[in-house]
Amino acid sequence: MNDDFPAGLVWLVGAGPGDPELLTRKAERLIRAADVVFFDALVGDGVLALARPDARMVSVGKRSGRHSKAQGDINELLLIAAKSGQRVVRLKGGDPSVFGRSAEEMEHLAKGGIACKVCPGITTASAAAASAGASLTLRGSARGITYVTAHLRAGEPLKLDWPTLASDSQTVGVYMGRAAAREIARGLMAAGRDPDTPVMVAVNVSRPDERLIRGKLSALAFLVATISDDDPTLLLIGEAVRAPEFTPAALAQFRVIAD
Repeated sequence: MNDDFPAGLVWLVGAGPGDPELLTRKAERLIRAADVVFFDALVGDGVLALARPDARMVSVGKRSGRHSKAQGDINELLLIAAKSGQRVVRLKGGDPSVFGRSAEEMEHLAKGGIACKVCPGITTASAAAASAGASLTLRGSARGITYVTAHLRAGEPLKLDWPTLASDSQTVGVYMGRAAAREIARGLMAAGRDPDTPVMVAVNVSRPDERLIRGKLSALAFLVATISDDDPTLLLIGEAVRAPEFTPAALAQFRVIAD
């Protein structure tokens, strides 16, 4: 057994956006070594299939606000499993440190005397940009990127730093943003962001049913209208995600390469 995964240890492992080939080699090794795997709803089936046949698989995920386990219960399950001497993997979609509530789980485990380590994963924004042949930053027009989440408790208003997000010098990535798309567009435009700002709606990123929908900020609410509540959706907003414009010479070059 690997020296970095003794009995009684918890690894928080980034499962990436869904495609098992986007896992790190370390993540795959840890999944194969685990005695018990606690996994989120958005973890791909191909990733789960890497676990040992005798490993205990426990779904603790949520989809569209329908929680199978409260966060406090998940924290306690991890603690109990580790204290029983099992090698524990907590599989999280994307990267554990990007809206993954990893800090809460690590704090609970530390208070219970259990060691915990983190294996990072590819976050959905990076995978979406790769699929689209886009960049998250762009020299001269998109000097930075800000990630926010639009996932809120029922009845809570969406409170974001609209003036900062409205700066045309950065890309904005909105995780879990489908339901709040209209409010996001309205807030950004009210704060001064150009209605013609390019947007990309990325659905089921890196999976066989992936969809990348491009348009303008002013049309964001319409772009998400056909997306199911259960489809994980990311919004990317900014000049960096504009669809590329190819000159006739560039297209001719592509045809030469294809031939």
